[in-house]
Amino acid sequence: MARIPYADPEAPENREAAAYIVASRKRLGHLHRMLLNSPPIAKGWIDLYDAIRWKTELSGKLREMAMCQVAAINKAHYEWAAHAPIALKEGATQAQLDALPDWAAKPALFDAAESAALALCDAMTKHVHVPADVFAKVKAALPNRQVVELVVTIAGYNCVSRVLEALEINGADQL
Repeated sequence: MARIPYADPEAPENREAAAYIVASRKRLGHLHRMLLNSPPIAKGWIDLYDAIRWKTELSGKLREMAMCQVAAINKAHYEWAAHAPIALKEGATQAQLDALPDWAAKPALFDAAESAALALCDAMTKHVHVPADVFAKVKAALPNRQVVELVVTIAGYNCVSRVLEALEINGADQL
């Protein structure tokens, strides 16, 4: 059970933001219904995460693997359940997803860009500060635009997992 009630999308103060979310996502999920408790946050959230998910040059596979790694590290099961199927559709293998929590122990499963991205994800998620050697590998593997996109994706999905976990949004609630 979520820690606070989900907002009513039909409430007059929420209708505009709810319609904005539906126009983008085609439905109102648990997270979106929770965010509607603050309509300006809900709309801003959609803008940011639409940019991360659909307006970058970062490969879908790398993007979704980073999201899944954040979810694995943060034990954000709802986030994992949402993004693991997308990662598979984007080209990740089940073996790669299974290895994510301890990916460095199975280096043969990941190419240089994937390994660099996962090391960056680990550093940003576990320690915040990124060692120079970790960042150098990402910079060597990706053009500058994609480096920024990867950093923002990792940071953004750390935000997602923290919101989900702090508010105990787990998908089991009835909407």
